[in-house]
Amino acid sequence: MGFSPVIWNNMEEEGMLGFKTRKEPTSAGDLGLLALRLTAGGLMTGHGAQKLFGAFGGFGVEGTAGWLGSMGLKPPKLWAYMAGGSELGSGVSLLTGFFTPVGAVSVFGPMIMAWNKAHAGKPIWITTGGAELILMYMGAAATLALTGPGRFSLDEALGIEVPTWVTGLTVAGVAAGVVVGIMAQPEAPQEVVDAAAAEVQSQGQSDEIATELGA
Repeated sequence: MGFSPVIWNNMEEEGMLGFKTRKEPTSAGDLGLLALRLTAGGLMTGHGAQKLFGAFGGFGVEGTAGWLGSMGLKPPKLWAYMAGGSELGSGVSLLTGFFTPVGAVSVFGPMIMAWNKAHAGKPIWITTGGAELILMYMGAAATLALTGPGRFSLDEALGIEVPTWVTGLTVAGVAAGVVVGIMAQPEAPQEVVDAAAAEVQSQGQSDEIATELGA
């Protein structure tokens, strides 16, 4: 029998070392997990809706695509759909406790990308533009991935146990997307490119003059 969190499984199970343990449900613990899911999942769902639909003061797909494109993510509209979709999907998953391991893992993709692209090199605190909020989201997702969603969830109500290989594929997909995204670099503005080219050309002419004078 697979792993089930202590706080929401009242069955007697044989552990990995052969010991039988009685796992009693605790309503307080399940309510705590529900509160965590509603908070983290609800806010993450809102972030996705901002990017995809322009809800809650968001910029929608077009605005998000422009922002992501400036970071070197091409094609920007595809990345906008991926970012918004992963946030919306993972948020709904945590909010409802449906396929919770998949939703929890999926949180890490957009959060790691945001940390790398927008907050890297800054102090952790949000007052200095740091990744404090992102770290909170990832901490909540990691907690739910390890404990499960609790009794007050669709996974529990429907008896869903996500296969390990499904979670593994999700991890691989998130990791691949993060690697590709981090490797993408923003293109330099045209005026910067022109200035650099002019400097190189000027340096080349100076070298030619120096060579002629030396001759």
